Amino acid sequence: MFLKVKTIETIMQQFAPNKLKEDYDTVGLMVGDKENVVTKILIALDCTMSVIDEAKDKGCNFILTHHPLLFLKPKTITTDTLVGKKIIKLIKNNTNVYSSHTNLDSARGGLNDIATEILGFNKYKIIENSKNDDSGEGRAGIGRLVILNEYIKLSTLCENVKRAYNTKFIRYVGNDNDLIKKIAIINGSGEDFFDESIKLGADCIITGDTKYHGVCDLLEKNVALIDPGHFATEWNAFKIFGEKFKNKLHDDGYENEVIISQHTYDPYKIK
Repeated sequence: MFLKVKTIETIMQQFAPNKLKEDYDTVGLMVGDKENVVTKILIALDCTMSVIDEAKDKGCNFILTHHPLLFLKPKTITTDTLVGKKIIKLIKNNTNVYSSHTNLDSARGGLNDIATEILGFNKYKIIENSKNDDSGEGRAGIGRLVILNEYIKLSTLCENVKRAYNTKFIRYVGNDNDLIKKIAIINGSGEDFFDESIKLGADCIITGDTKYHGVCDLLEKNVALIDPGHFATEWNAFKIFGEKFKNKLHDDGYENEVIISQHTYDPYKIK
């Protein structure tokens, strides 16, 4: 049975309907032909030039990313811009790109759920319900709130986060002996959800991409923070989603190889 681009679109809509995306976001098929037959599929966090080359080298004509290639739609497509160079190269290589971003963050079983479960938590609730979830059950939204049965020291939680997200470096706010019982977890950039997390009684927030002034406010409000970085909170979760996606394809009778990118890495270096 031949797998087509439009078939993957249908499958991804089952995982994370486009309607669940945030209003500012761009998701779905970024570049491609819906009638193209898919060979191999590459899973990557971003559609970088090295990922495009990797797809070609590995015989993949479909790239599934979390971050959208066309987050901001270009006015022109030329080699004068990085996005233009990527699009032209993708077309020349006959490579399709599909991105599932905030809709996959929000969806049940999506990246917020996976990121929370990576940390060892299986009971949680949504921090901010999606206004576009028409299920009537409040099953989609950004952020997850965990309420522990027992308090945990902030220092212990920091070590757990480092180990679970497989990162050697974190930033944190608070005293090592602070006792934590309610934890807000937002994959990627979660600073926009600080206020809602605090309203729900969070003692600690785990997210990436935090900024100085927002963190200073948390400190004054006696709310702890653990920031393992944008990359760690999303790539670990997206790789697990890639396995879910592969299993779904195989369950549906498609034997296409699904490859986890070896050219997806945190751009930050640490000395």
